[in-house]
Amino acid sequence: MDNNRATPSSSGNSRGRAFDTRNDRERTRGRGGGSGPSGSGKDKIDALGRLLTRILRHMASELKLNMRSDGFVNVNDLLKLNLKTFANIPLRSHTIDDIREAVRKDNKQRFSLVEENGELLIRANQGHTTTAVETESLLKPILSAEEFPVCVHGTYKRNLDSILASGLKRMKRLHVHFSRGLPTDGEVISGMRRDVNVLIYLDVRKALEGMKLYISDNKVILTEGFDGVVPSKYFQKIESWPGRQPIPF
Repeated sequence: MDNNRATPSSSGNSRGRAFDTRNDRERTRGRGGGSGPSGSGKDKIDALGRLLTRILRHMASELKLNMRSDGFVNVNDLLKLNLKTFANIPLRSHTIDDIREAVRKDNKQRFSLVEENGELLIRANQGHTTTAVETESLLKPILSAEEFPVCVHGTYKRNLDSILASGLKRMKRLHVHFSRGLPTDGEVISGMRRDVNVLIYLDVRKALEGMKLYISDNKVILTEGFDGVVPSKYFQKIESWPGRQPIPF
């Protein structure tokens, strides 16, 4: 899976830091991309959600956020950060209601909100690189192969030889990611990029004999594998996508 982190860059015209989005691989065509404070409300919320994703997955330690082992941080602490969103809007100018709207409108359900002791907390459900979170606190264990008859990782033909030689690697993230269904399944929300052209199916029963599998709140299947690697001997089958032609391995 891709593990790009946001790259802070200085903004000569403001006190807050902005982010260089030239290499933002989470940006997709068709999403709102307002380039300044005059953008539409949709652009404003979309840009806020993208920044929240980067902060909560990758930047808690760098920004000295008080992140719990289950990934939650106080929303008020987030709104004090001296950063700008991808729409060049200061994070401090956003409200708790904006945060709620960004969570509600996120089509991959990347976030969870909870209220505790009168305070609103937020977390990213998966995709972390920060070691502030602990797997057992963040995720729910999968105990039976029957729970997930399909467990599939989407990738690209250009990566296949390397994967077959050395296994699926978590790279900079904490886990290797799998989806519980195919890209065209209506219930599948997150866990796979839309433009993949190879599907690698995990033998869940065999995997559970040697590694721990987890499910996130937005239904992404995750594993640390063995030291961050899922060896190819745990692959059940490999298919092309969308043609679904078997690929021998």
